[in-house]
Amino acid sequence: MMRPGPRNLITDVAGLRVGNAQDDTIKTGCTVLVGDAPFIAAVHVMGGAPGTRETDLLAPDKTVQRADALVLSGGSAFGLDAASGVADALRTMGRGFAVGDQTVPIVPGAILFDLINGGAKDWANNPYKTLGATALAAASETFALGTAGAGTGALIADLKGGLGSASVTLGPFTVGALVAVNALGRVTVGDGPHFWAAPFEMADEFGGHGPASIFDPAAAVPLKGAQHATTIAIVATDAALTQAQATRMATAAHDGMARAIYPSHTPMDGDLVFAAATGAVPADEAALLALGNAAALCLSRAIARAIFHATSAPGDPLLTWTARFAPSFSAS
Repeated sequence: MMRPGPRNLITDVAGLRVGNAQDDTIKTGCTVLVGDAPFIAAVHVMGGAPGTRETDLLAPDKTVQRADALVLSGGSAFGLDAASGVADALRTMGRGFAVGDQTVPIVPGAILFDLINGGAKDWANNPYKTLGATALAAASETFALGTAGAGTGALIADLKGGLGSASVTLGPFTVGALVAVNALGRVTVGDGPHFWAAPFEMADEFGGHGPASIFDPAAAVPLKGAQHATTIAIVATDAALTQAQATRMATAAHDGMARAIYPSHTPMDGDLVFAAATGAVPADEAALLALGNAAALCLSRAIARAIFHATSAPGDPLLTWTARFAPSFSAS
């Protein structure tokens, strides 16, 4: 039987920590996942407009198999500098891939577009390197969801976006997901409050309101002129996976994105999923099917939780889910 882990966060996977940093004036931020030790890392990209750092390194045929950290950031191309701040900080800790007498931290990253969200973007110096280092320093087993970290300035088609996480335990394994949701599509059905991910909800983790009773496909088309895009995610497990197997888990997790965002993987989204495997629990071939399914399940739930936990801030161009829909549930 699958059930949420004790925190219902990706950090239920032992040995992983997450840190957030944000600038509420700019309306942006970044989120760092770091391991107590290097972990097997992989990636799969399905969006048409990705922004990434060191993802080529994560192919199964490449020399380096493990990463020290993964970074999700706002800022579009500017946000790629967040990973530089993380890499610098890890280097001072002696973390990284040994090359002669040098140590090179392996820090892949991905970014979302949050440059048109009501925040002040007139910075003189790129702020993301500092945000990355700050997020790493804050890494913990507990962390904020919603308007936090890489989800600080996130928007979706008709609501404020955010940062989400969820976990599940199955047999000896733990699987978790971490996601910054800034999608071109919607996470609720039509113009109503019910989440696309409702059939997969556990323990009323995003309100317990259940699925929509009626769906009009025409009502789910993205809003015209939307300029925010990209959902970037990490799925993680304590299973011992090869890089090829981790890539397969990341690929399967995209099913969870498609179940929770309608539509997803559009030409203007940079949708991607990283995978991380700490290797603490042996896994056989039979376990791989269950792990991919669990990763998709966690990602669907994490996406809904990101929107459910978003909070209002001055200058927001869109309402949060709570501001728009919670009063109707209270009235009923």
